[in-house]
Amino acid sequence: MNVFVTGATGYMGRRLIPRLVARGHRVQALARPSSEKMLPAGCVPVLGNVLDEASYSARVRPAEALVHLVGVAHPSPAKAEQFRSVDLASVRAAVAAAVVAGVRHFVYVSVAHPAPAMKAYIAARSEGEELIRSSGLNATILRPWYVLGPGHRWPVILQPLYWLAERYPGTRESARRLGLVTIHQMLAALVQAVENPADGVRIVEVPQIRAAV
Repeated sequence: MNVFVTGATGYMGRRLIPRLVARGHRVQALARPSSEKMLPAGCVPVLGNVLDEASYSARVRPAEALVHLVGVAHPSPAKAEQFRSVDLASVRAAVAAAVVAGVRHFVYVSVAHPAPAMKAYIAARSEGEELIRSSGLNATILRPWYVLGPGHRWPVILQPLYWLAERYPGTRESARRLGLVTIHQMLAALVQAVENPADGVRIVEVPQIRAAV
């Protein structure tokens, strides 16, 4: 398949692209001129501004799938403004570019919700989901809560609490929906989404992400 990836030099993008290339997909990767050298080997660089669809929409073709991975690094309540100026603005641009290019499948990493924390982050991602729905694009929306991996391991200390919460009926559903996933599970779920396009809008929650590996 021809796959277009935004956020290609980020935490997930730089790990996902080699997997897609190894599976025989042709990957076009969006990057700023200053970040081009950070792109993984095997992809075709597309230089542009992720917040400005006009800077790259003409280069999306012939992609059949667009995987949108842009997001503020290490989200926290202090970054509420960036969630709108980067996360939400970038998905708005990516949806517009996908529509113009006639992309058949849009893959978006959102966030598990509802949740008791990170309300501004969840609000921005939820608006991103609504933009996708209103566009008419076929889409897969993945909703992890926290992705464990290199540099992202501190929530491991919460695993015993998750284990207990999943065993009580009153907290089981929330514990599973807001559970931790590994970077390997997340990448496998993304590859699965790319290779199995949705008809309409498909939501992939934490239990389904965990089952991808």
